[in-house]
Amino acid sequence: MTEDANYVPPELDRSAFNCPRCGAYSAQFWSNVMDASQKGIVGLKIALCLHCAHNRNNDAPMTRGTFSIWFDEKMIEPDLSSVAPPNSDLETEIIDDYNEAASILNKSPRGSAALLRLCIQKLCKQLGEKGEHINTDIGNLVKKGLPIQIQQALDYVRVIGNNALHPGQIDIKDNHTTASTLFQLVNRIASMMITQPKLTQELFCSLPDTILEQIEKKRQINL
Repeated sequence: MTEDANYVPPELDRSAFNCPRCGAYSAQFWSNVMDASQKGIVGLKIALCLHCAHNRNNDAPMTRGTFSIWFDEKMIEPDLSSVAPPNSDLETEIIDDYNEAASILNKSPRGSAALLRLCIQKLCKQLGEKGEHINTDIGNLVKKGLPIQIQQALDYVRVIGNNALHPGQIDIKDNHTTASTLFQLVNRIASMMITQPKLTQELFCSLPDTILEQIEKKRQINL
């Protein structure tokens, strides 16, 4: 799955969002969890994903696989954060690190941010840079078309700069907001530098051969 600008993260009592189990944008039906005396358990709720429910076997009962479970305004099952899925054009190793960072975001934002710094370092290598100094690599990517705003955002979250940590190290100042920003930046860099150029190339190559030949002839004339 590529970066989706329409991704709606799970949120308590929201009527629809991208399901943390199936990934689809779907209506969610909320209910309180009752104890043995049929009294609501304070702070505990479940959300039934309509998409998951419709796609189960007709005779199968509603299982935990169709629900998300929430306590004290936080989703506790599945044990995933509410970040967008990784861009599918990322290398498998980066996707694995991204998903691991997502799985620990709520439990350890600092650990999640450290993993995401590694993702950015590996992404720089995927994009043809050395992957040794993020500051230098991002600067080179800006020269190749990466918006300067992304470099500034990376500076803001202390990924690069004179006082930055090495990728993979934990910063005691990192918090949930810093890690959440890094998730967005990994996907934005991948989208701008990999996905969008790939889609443009696919569209161009889908033109009829006669049109491609005309374009090539014009290009040769203009050289």
